[in-house]
Amino acid sequence: MTELERRANDMRADIVRMIAEAGSGHPGGSLSCADILAALYFGGVLEHDPENPEWEGRDRFILAKGHAAPALYAALAQAGYIPREELATLRKLGSRLQGHPDSNQVPGVEVSTGSLGQGLSIAAGAAAGLRLDGAPQTVFALLGDGECQEGQVWEAAMFAAHRKLDNLVAIVDRNGLQIDGRTCDVCDPGDLGSKFAAFGWDVDEVDGHDLDALVAVLGAAKAGRDGRPHAVIARTVKGKGVPFMENEAGWHGKAPNAEQAAEALAALEGDAGKESSRG
Repeated sequence: MTELERRANDMRADIVRMIAEAGSGHPGGSLSCADILAALYFGGVLEHDPENPEWEGRDRFILAKGHAAPALYAALAQAGYIPREELATLRKLGSRLQGHPDSNQVPGVEVSTGSLGQGLSIAAGAAAGLRLDGAPQTVFALLGDGECQEGQVWEAAMFAAHRKLDNLVAIVDRNGLQIDGRTCDVCDPGDLGSKFAAFGWDVDEVDGHDLDALVAVLGAAKAGRDGRPHAVIARTVKGKGVPFMENEAGWHGKAPNAEQAAEALAALEGDAGKESSRG
């Protein structure tokens, strides 16, 4: 198992543990985006400093799909922004680790998010602000594919292309499921890559669980300054890494019980063992 694979696997285990301990949360979409966050935070893509979260030279990361906060908290804990043992306080009374990320309480959280559809607008505004300041940093936003049913996403897409915000990278977690079922059945967003391209964006598609490919594509999007914002459509599996959760819409917003959590962790530990035995 490579270092990046280990990071992603450990994040998935932390996601399962904290949601099981909380008794509520969103495991499916948190597990699906763990590799994306591992690539950003530990693959050399995102410029950031846990010792100085407000460092002016940092890139900005905005979790538009704020209900996947457990994945972000797991990444921040591994990176050293918060103590790893604090993850057990998710959603508990008095905890700063709320069900959606709170930028006023958690270091490393750029913006409080949760109302779906708003994250890309915030990211576009941040990218425009950096451009006005003549700053070279990049803004990354992670959206859900169900979130792309929101009209505000496309208003932001239009604005970003019009303003030539090539310092903006939108990543879509394209797992094909949302709380009500398959995205194509609820309100089909169609070919999201073609839609972003039609709005004037540079578009790449990638296997959202291939860490090497993610690092390469995200790094290239960050480096690309051709006058177009960048969209990365990451094909993922809802509940990735936990067999009984994979591709099951019912695990969008349901916590595992103690027995299910133990089964999930055993599967993740088994994956880690298999990868280690391969070399």
